[in-house]
Amino acid sequence: MSSPAYRQMAAELRAAIEDGTYPAGGTLPKIIDLAQQYGVAKQTAREAVTELEAEGLVDVTRRRGTVVRARPVRRRLTRGRQVLRDERGYYFDASAQPWIALEPPTITWAPAPRDIAVLLGLPEGEEQQDVLVRDRIMGEATTRDPLQLATSYLPASLARGTRLAQPDTGPGGIYDLLEQMGHAPLSWEEAVSARMPAPTESDRLRLPKGVPLLRITRTTAGPDGTVLEINDTRMSADTFDVGYPLTRHPSAQRP
Repeated sequence: MSSPAYRQMAAELRAAIEDGTYPAGGTLPKIIDLAQQYGVAKQTAREAVTELEAEGLVDVTRRRGTVVRARPVRRRLTRGRQVLRDERGYYFDASAQPWIALEPPTITWAPAPRDIAVLLGLPEGEEQQDVLVRDRIMGEATTRDPLQLATSYLPASLARGTRLAQPDTGPGGIYDLLEQMGHAPLSWEEAVSARMPAPTESDRLRLPKGVPLLRITRTTAGPDGTVLEINDTRMSADTFDVGYPLTRHPSAQRP
């Protein structure tokens, strides 16, 4: 079965964007001109452009028309197998360590999203109870461009009435505070995934339409295995990728 006409048209336009026929910052022809060029109805041409917009290849604006997006320079977050520490406390990615909070953290009490509630191990029937939500937006100090949303979720039974619920958690942040509260040594594990952003996430990270989120979900546990915090970090999958070193297992050593 052949593809719909708008998808065939979108494929040709996509190829023309990739080979530089339509360069970044330039514009595609108007819908009526595209329809004539490809011998299709205006609605078909409009659907083809909508598909390119959903893929993040173009921005459709009223003033300029359909503008070809410049592809951002890729930035790698190198995630090793070790947790690092400096005078500011624990950190997990050397390339992002110089980033700063672009505004004070937002502290709220609210039910955790369903997937976060599962990771927190909230007892059945308590999934809709409030947890402590600490939300930050991170970026480079020089440009002030938003690069990362980092949201921590902590059980109310752990956090309520403690400094964990204060904007300033002191030197070392919440992880030093958790260890000072008797949960040392902490341990962590991470999972990497992707999803489409909510409108508020797109706005805060200034994401073009169609760009997905790269998501790193980190679980913090105490020495007895109790989950103390879930950190949900989101950034542009159009800009960032995650890399990590590979080391040889003893079974893979050369003779």
